[in-house]
Amino acid sequence: MVGYSAMREVMLWVQTSEPTLAQIEYWERGKPEVRHRTLELETSEETSLTAHLLADEVQPGRRYEYALYLNRRKIERPYPLEFQTQELWQWRKDPPDFRLALGSCNYVNEPAVERPGAPYGGDYRIFSAIDRLRPDVMLWLGDNVYLREVDWHTRTGIRHRYSHTRALRELQPLLGHTHHYAMWDDHDYGPNDSDRSYAYKQLTLDAFKQFWANPNYGQGGGGITGTFEWNDVQFFLLDDRWLRSSNHLPTAAGSYLGDSQLQWLVEALAASSATFKVVAVGGQVLNPAKVFENYSNYQQERARLLAAISSAGIKGVVFLSGDRHHTELTRMERPGTYPLYDLTVSPLTSAPSASGKDENNYYRVTNTLTTQRNFAIVDVTGPRFDRRLNIRILDVDGKQLWTQELSSKELK
Repeated sequence: MVGYSAMREVMLWVQTSEPTLAQIEYWERGKPEVRHRTLELETSEETSLTAHLLADEVQPGRRYEYALYLNRRKIERPYPLEFQTQELWQWRKDPPDFRLALGSCNYVNEPAVERPGAPYGGDYRIFSAIDRLRPDVMLWLGDNVYLREVDWHTRTGIRHRYSHTRALRELQPLLGHTHHYAMWDDHDYGPNDSDRSYAYKQLTLDAFKQFWANPNYGQGGGGITGTFEWNDVQFFLLDDRWLRSSNHLPTAAGSYLGDSQLQWLVEALAASSATFKVVAVGGQVLNPAKVFENYSNYQQERARLLAAISSAGIKGVVFLSGDRHHTELTRMERPGTYPLYDLTVSPLTSAPSASGKDENNYYRVTNTLTTQRNFAIVDVTGPRFDRRLNIRILDVDGKQLWTQELSSKELK
């Protein structure tokens, strides 16, 4: 898997089936005569047989091809192995355009441990549809794996679930040449609707760090909270589990993100010079319906976040969310300033839900509710002072279901 990208380095990830020496050889596209290698690392039981291999002999704004070596033997793959470095565009030119893929709720069936009834996961060809559109980046919006009852209480079970899901055949080409970033929600954190009381959250945090390759974690006291930039867009990956108070003891003053994470977010948003400041949260932020695990159930903290964005005059904020097993675009008007949007994208391969049809999300943009498996492609385009987010929602075969465009001029 290709992980984070910066101007001077790229992180690559591999998992093996037994302890193995792993190394990546890489070269600039079109210049195979000049080759570099990462350090050789051994995968081990301690790291869940994973290795993070750093390509640090790279230059900004280049595309590279690579090859995987295990025990010093080249491993062939029937699809391209490529990565890219981010471009040094600041003070020189307009920010480069790029393509972002979004999705959440990825359930891969394992018959031996499934509950009785129809399989919950399916339509894995959706990953081939995403890959055909060649995104530069894919952001996983939570529930990227589904821990089962057999997994929740042991490192062995958690590692098995990650390994089983990551090995899905249809997923391999997309992993091999698209840069992947991730956050989590309840199912890759612990049991359904789990909160800060989950006793094994350190085990799931360890697994998350082993199986993903984000550039940073733990910002603001959250377990997986982090941030990254791609051109003129900064992404803030929030943790809605690590500091969350119990859903079963609800109060208006309950903790969703927690004071420390909330403070970090507001300060980081205020410090950001990005055109679009994309805040990704596992659950829906702007949907006013107090159902399931929406942020509206945590009235006081949600109000504090929205008030802080307004009072600080922070421009360009857009929310992303998953969780709901349906997709929709929510638009909240705010007197005297720009509207806020929350793009919910769900599910990839989990079972869809039609429950959204019956809830009172009076901020929903007309004709955006989608109750089938789907993903989003967001094209970020345009000159520096007129950047645009072109959002397309597509089905498992890549057929477009709806589209919307957001302008940076609108979000000021």
